[in-house]
Amino acid sequence: MKKQIALIAALAFASTAAQAASRDYIEIVGSSTVYPFATVVAETFGKTSGFKTPKIESTGSGGGLKLFCAGVGVDTPDITNASRRIKSSEVEKCAANGVADVTEVKIGYDGIVMANAKGAADFALTRKDIYMALAAMVPGADGKLVANPNKTWKDVNSSLPSAPIKVIGPPPSSGTRDAFEELALGGGAKKVEALAALRGEKDVETVKKMMADLGIDMAIFDAVMKKKGKVKGKDIFKKVAHHIREDGAYIEAGENDNLIVQKLENDKGALGVFGYSFLEQNSDKVKGATVDGVAPEFEMISDGSYPVSRALFFYVKKAHVGKIPGMAEFLAEFTADKAWGDEGYLADKGMIPMPAEERAKYAADAKELNNLMLK
Repeated sequence: MKKQIALIAALAFASTAAQAASRDYIEIVGSSTVYPFATVVAETFGKTSGFKTPKIESTGSGGGLKLFCAGVGVDTPDITNASRRIKSSEVEKCAANGVADVTEVKIGYDGIVMANAKGAADFALTRKDIYMALAAMVPGADGKLVANPNKTWKDVNSSLPSAPIKVIGPPPSSGTRDAFEELALGGGAKKVEALAALRGEKDVETVKKMMADLGIDMAIFDAVMKKKGKVKGKDIFKKVAHHIREDGAYIEAGENDNLIVQKLENDKGALGVFGYSFLEQNSDKVKGATVDGVAPEFEMISDGSYPVSRALFFYVKKAHVGKIPGMAEFLAEFTADKAWGDEGYLADKGMIPMPAEERAKYAADAKELNNLMLK
């Protein structure tokens, strides 16, 4: 089967070979968070390598992977950036479309911040505060989940400002949104005893009883069962905890973190959700909220003490290497210590470097084009 997919990929690329002369540059799509880092590498590469500067489009992690997995050939991207790891369903989609061999390169780490304008009120949040402010369903007075009734931050936590809950952030196609829902909302939901218990439960009948106690619609159970053929408490937890409210308290701003910063400048009552690098680059305009008592700072993200942080990646279409000019050389530039090392130019842009051992592992994967292995 794999030989058949590889043959399909080779034929697909061969069928577009006549167009190759019109595509003598690398095409990259994907994450808005990784975009500024990839852009710096691309510009450096274009100036120093003798190859054309890669073209990069910010489509969001999900949108980039959809384009990347659409097939093989010069009309499809060579590389996609992601602020989350590729999903097994996306790997399957790639393979079905002839994208059989994909190399994963982790490039570093990033924190997800909640920030507001300089001069606006300071926010000291917990992950539970974020969950109670932004989740679609939260515990009511009787412990059952209800549509989020909280209108102001003070409704969530009496120590917070009385300002209306208004958060500007990325859309569902964004890897930042995925990670924010998992790490911030999910992390906060784990602080609710009944939800934490549900998350850890594996017995199906007990899960059903817990759902009834929490007032969770059994249609969610049925949907998970239909899709996966089995249900664990963790599956139901994700459905109810990793879901942002849709009543206007959270405003989607598209795949442009700079636009969120601009909106915060014009709306002193709003908070925004974006990657740490945008906070650092705009520190004269916006300030970050603490989360669980930890400030979103380089050192705190690097040592893991900041609780809302994640890994950044890009994915390489192996079938394009050797056919699109400069791909191997671009990978070498990105994975050189002068770029992603402790003192590299990407750290200057706000990316948190990986430890040396981890960098060596992914540099080798990029050089040897090792195939992605999902565990």
